[in-house]
Amino acid sequence: MTMIDFELLTDMYYAAPELWYALIFLVLVLIVIIISELFKILRLKQKNYFVNRDRERYAETLYASKDGYFAFIHPDDKVNDPRQNIVERCSRRLAVIMNLPNGTRSSFEEILKNFYKDDEKKIRKYVALLQDDGVSFDDEFILKSTGKCLRLCGARISGTDGDVYCDMIWFRDVSFETNKIINLEQEKNEASSKARQLQDLIDNIPFPVWLRDDNLKIIDFNKKFTEFTDTKTSNDDVEINNINGESFAKRLAQVAHLLNKPKKEKVSVIKDGERLVMEAFETPFHAEESLEKIYTVGALVDVSELDDLKRNLRRHQVAQLEILGSLGTAFAVFNQDFKLNFYNKSFCDLWQLDESWLDEHPSYSMFLDATRERRLLPEVPDYVLFKNEEQKQFSQIIEPKNDMLHLPNGKTLRRVRAPYPMGGLIFAYEDISDRLATTSAYNALLSVQEEMLENLFDAVVIFGSNGRLSFYNQAYLKLWNSSKTFLESQPDLDEFLESQKSFFSKDEDWNVLKKEIAGYLLSMTTKTFILGRGINGDVEVSAQNLSDGSMMIVYKKL
Repeated sequence: MTMIDFELLTDMYYAAPELWYALIFLVLVLIVIIISELFKILRLKQKNYFVNRDRERYAETLYASKDGYFAFIHPDDKVNDPRQNIVERCSRRLAVIMNLPNGTRSSFEEILKNFYKDDEKKIRKYVALLQDDGVSFDDEFILKSTGKCLRLCGARISGTDGDVYCDMIWFRDVSFETNKIINLEQEKNEASSKARQLQDLIDNIPFPVWLRDDNLKIIDFNKKFTEFTDTKTSNDDVEINNINGESFAKRLAQVAHLLNKPKKEKVSVIKDGERLVMEAFETPFHAEESLEKIYTVGALVDVSELDDLKRNLRRHQVAQLEILGSLGTAFAVFNQDFKLNFYNKSFCDLWQLDESWLDEHPSYSMFLDATRERRLLPEVPDYVLFKNEEQKQFSQIIEPKNDMLHLPNGKTLRRVRAPYPMGGLIFAYEDISDRLATTSAYNALLSVQEEMLENLFDAVVIFGSNGRLSFYNQAYLKLWNSSKTFLESQPDLDEFLESQKSFFSKDEDWNVLKKEIAGYLLSMTTKTFILGRGINGDVEVSAQNLSDGSMMIVYKKL
């Protein structure tokens, strides 16, 4: 290594010091310049770093957008741009939205293939106007493959100096919003249709109905309402008045609104010069699911015919009660409150009750107690249970019901209970004690007669007025060897004679013989004749018509 000769340098410095001063100055200037340039380079690097970082941020911001884009980038006219033609650029988001096979390398032609032909032509026209004249556009299109709805927005991007940067087309997937709008439109149409149906329903109700708000003002009504007023809209504040010009419905609504209970009232209304009897209703309810808002619904129902029917019914009932009052059968009417509404003289006499007490309209329970005190009720082991069961019948009897009352004094009453049109029950009592005694005696007489016929040696049969066998004795069974089951089936005369066929000769014409026998039996002149039964012996037959229209036939074996 060469050693620096400091002595030589010292001699050179003393020989020419000015030269060394100039050399040192130049070195210092060079060092300052180098340091300054180094600072400039560092500042440029720092500026370039932030520029690149901002560009990356802007790029990532675009990539993070839910919208995809396709850009037509123009060359820069202000500098010597190496790009001489327009450059196409497809975003990553657009490649995902349209599921492009080539991703961000896809061309605009590849994008257009995803649309229907008519939409493709329309998009081309939009893009041509954008690129030629910078005309923006905004429209929606459907993808062929996925059915997605895309919204395309085209715009030109220029600098402040007027230089055109690019023509940008934004692609946004609006399928959800479109479907939401379609569903909302469908719901709107359904709601509108339902509202029209409800309006048709209300308008076709055959009587006026209306709706009042919380201030009792009519805010809606049906078409029938307009027939009772001259109003056409709900802003006229018109009410239906009665024949005296009073607003009965509003007064009724005030009461219903105050008490929060439905109210009704019968009123008379003039319509087209005709007086109508109508029933007004006002029904309160909580509107809009609010406890503070109470609206009312009103209605006016024509009850003229019903009113006429009720008056006619009352007239008929009065007439019927007057007729019942004149009859010998005991009648009484107890209403739905178990109170005595009507009785006739026979009822008073039958139960031995004071008319003044009956005029006080005693209850059915009091009536039972009063008759029990007079020992005019059937003896029962549990009177309280009996009385409760009797009162239950007021709600259980829906059609006339008959029963018998056997009184302690030996009388038997036939009782009929039936629903009364105005509520409650109508009672009818008939003393059938004598009739039962007569019937019993008659049945006893019949029993004696039947016993006598059974003990005769002759065979006897009786045909009733209906033409069928009603009686036979044991002697007939033995004489004709007949079946008891057959006779109990009540055969007619033809079937009865047919059962005797086996006792006659097979050589004879049975149909002719049967016809002759029937003729003899039914003859008004021939009462007795002989039947030859061959080996079974002959019998004498006699027929007699009885007073009740029946016929008795007697067979005597000879």
